[in-house]
Amino acid sequence: MRLPLAPPLRPARLSDAAKLAELVNYAGEGLPLYLWRKLATPETTDWEIGRQRAMRETGSFSYKNAAMIEAEGDVAGCLIGYAIADKIDPLPEDMPAMFRPLQELENLAPGSWYVNVLAVMPEHRGKGLGTRLLRLADDIGRADGKPMMSVIVSDANTGARRLYERCSYTQAARRGMVKEDWINAGRNWVLLTKRL
Repeated sequence: MRLPLAPPLRPARLSDAAKLAELVNYAGEGLPLYLWRKLATPETTDWEIGRQRAMRETGSFSYKNAAMIEAEGDVAGCLIGYAIADKIDPLPEDMPAMFRPLQELENLAPGSWYVNVLAVMPEHRGKGLGTRLLRLADDIGRADGKPMMSVIVSDANTGARRLYERCSYTQAARRGMVKEDWINAGRNWVLLTKRL
């Protein structure tokens, strides 16, 4: 995060890796854990895969790209996002089917600042922390000179949809989910956007 953060917001630390993995899984409605489980080995658990990814120094899912929000002396939530390029490359032919609808939607928002992860721990929901994190996302988008914000949610995630719509996001497009063995109540991924 390039903006200065004041409490209860702060940049993520390497020591936040376990909490980041948990929050990323909440935001992804269990899809991250499903994918980490496929990468697990007898020596490395699914959650360890998630922690290792959070500890990376580069990549979109890295503690270096995360802002944390605290409540009652504990990490309560996080924001991870990035700018989508103005010029979008075609989807690779070998992209797994499960990811194609997500990437297709992301590609419909060129030049936007993309909210990749916004999550609040269940025990801290309903306290305005998600709204605070979204305000931070807007501030980052503006500081980066982006004209628009974007996010993708499951059509079954009514709580997240309410939060985004309350903060002026509107539906721009949807694509059917490809689930393989991942269990989720949703049928579609929904792209929501907001002008800055």
